[in-house]
Amino acid sequence: MRGQDADQKISGFDVEGKQFVTIRLGNQMIGLPIEKVHDVFFPSNFTPVPLSRSQIAGVLNLRGRIVTIIDLSKIMGLTAVNEEIGERPAVGVNYANESYGLLTDTLGEVVTLPDNLFEPNPVNIDAAWVNLSLGTYRLEHELLVVLDIDALIDGLMKKEAA
Repeated sequence: MRGQDADQKISGFDVEGKQFVTIRLGNQMIGLPIEKVHDVFFPSNFTPVPLSRSQIAGVLNLRGRIVTIIDLSKIMGLTAVNEEIGERPAVGVNYANESYGLLTDTLGEVVTLPDNLFEPNPVNIDAAWVNLSLGTYRLEHELLVVLDIDALIDGLMKKEAA
C-alpha cells in the first residue's frame, strides 16, 4: 500500500497531499491516515472477552500478535451492513504498542487528497463523532470523514478501565 509513487489521479490531475485508506460504515465513507494502518484482514476464530464493552468484539492471534478487535459500527453509532463479524474486513492499526483490528463494512482504496481540500468538522456533525474526527474532505459526491484513530482507541480504553 505504501509505494514510492504516492501520487494518485483525482479528476485527471496529479496531486500531492495526505494518503488515506478508505472504508465504509453504512453509507459513510471514512478515511484512515495511511501511516496508522499496517494491514487489512478478515478476522475469524476470535475469542470474545468476558465483561468487556460491546464495542470490543474479541481478541485473536494474528501471525503471532494478540489483536483486539474493535467494532467501529458500535462506536460510531452506525448499523453494520453485515452482522457476521467473520465476513467483515478489519483494518489493523497499532496504538501504544498494542495491535487493534477496526471492523468495518467494506474496504475502499488508498487515495491521496490535496491539503487544500481539508476542512474542519462541519457544525452539524453528530456529537459522538466530533472527538473521533480530525476533519473532513468534501469530495465530488460525498463527505469523507477522517478518523482520529488515537482518540478512538484512547477513549475506548479509558472507558474500559473505568
